[in-house]
Amino acid sequence: MFAPAGFLLQSDESLALTQPPTIQVLPNGVTVIAQRLPGATVNFSLWVGCGSQHETDDQNGMAHFLEHMVFKGNDRIPLGHFEQRVERVGGMTNAATSQEYTHFFVTTAPQDFPDVAPLLVDLVLRPGLAAEEFDRERQVVLEEIRRAQDMPQRRLMQRVLSLGFAGLPYARPVLGPAEVVAQLTPEAMRRFHQQWYSPERLTAVVVGDLAVENLLEVVVPCLTPWRTHDPAPQCVFPTPVCPLVHDEEMVDDVEQARLVLSWPVPGLTDFSTVCALDALAMVLGQGRTSRLVWELRYERGWVTGITVQNMSFVHQGLFWIGVQAPVQHIPAVTEVIREHLARLATELIRPEELALLRRRVASRFIFANETPAERAGLYGYYQTVLGDISLGLGYPGTVASLQASVLQQVAQTYLLPERMNRVVMRPRA
Repeated sequence: MFAPAGFLLQSDESLALTQPPTIQVLPNGVTVIAQRLPGATVNFSLWVGCGSQHETDDQNGMAHFLEHMVFKGNDRIPLGHFEQRVERVGGMTNAATSQEYTHFFVTTAPQDFPDVAPLLVDLVLRPGLAAEEFDRERQVVLEEIRRAQDMPQRRLMQRVLSLGFAGLPYARPVLGPAEVVAQLTPEAMRRFHQQWYSPERLTAVVVGDLAVENLLEVVVPCLTPWRTHDPAPQCVFPTPVCPLVHDEEMVDDVEQARLVLSWPVPGLTDFSTVCALDALAMVLGQGRTSRLVWELRYERGWVTGITVQNMSFVHQGLFWIGVQAPVQHIPAVTEVIREHLARLATELIRPEELALLRRRVASRFIFANETPAERAGLYGYYQTVLGDISLGLGYPGTVASLQASVLQQVAQTYLLPERMNRVVMRPRA
């Protein structure tokens, strides 16, 4: 499942280090989540429910470009002042854009948090979008697009996404096409920001080594005055349909062939199925002893790399298996993968393998949920994409409750040969 690392168990294996997070919804609609977590830092994150899926085709790339422009200052915060302030206190800041959200964060020592957090809020809510900086940063974004297009693996995965999410906004590249980004204007970006950066689409998360009341007394006053004139628009999402199955080949500048098999699967609105697909991905290809990794890499030596992931968005997901191998091994590798998928559909997972799966999920949670940034990522992600953190909090417990018969049924329903897209990238002759 696509989500930040770290999940809070609600079982005997819970961290038991802190009280549950405090959640407030301000009168203007902003959601604020705060939690004290012992350590040496405070992470402050702003999550906006705005990503590439909210763009039109002639705006594709706007959300990512806007993420860049937020850090270019405004009439109150000069260009570079925020980054210099963060660096002076040994902190760090960054941002990311996805199909479904944009995420800004800053991590500092607890004593520096009250001075730095209001600056980030000001930049995100009131970006300057000065024309000169806009044109200068456009070149940076265009270079990022060019670098991405120069990477064979990125070209391959964009083709996989365009097939798996055909007809859905998820198929759009987050960076956008260069020809679209080249014609975006500050005025259009200002309208886009006003349309989508509204209070009810914002989640502010603060986790770190301060009392919750101290965290809130910094964050809430920054966000309370924020108002918008118009309600946020309703994002009308097309009804997902099962796309046509494709079997195609690409030729590119690679030394070894790349194979990606993918299946359209339910999204996060069918959370129990998503958890089952996550578990099947782990059984097949996550870890040295997983079925495909062990046979294809360590027993047969046919592949140099293998990845199995269940990519989950709200409205639809994509289960995919990626392989890097000498081109002569691709047919045999494909057949072995088909055999393992058939086994999942016809044979129950052994009790000892299921028990190992549950322990691995719990261990992954424990080791990935230790820092304020990881915990804030969990809360911000689930609140932003689902409007509720409870599913994320209970994720390991949900996986732990899965029965072998449920996993078999999910494999029978979704991981079928007749639902599979196959894309091969071969080296040039």
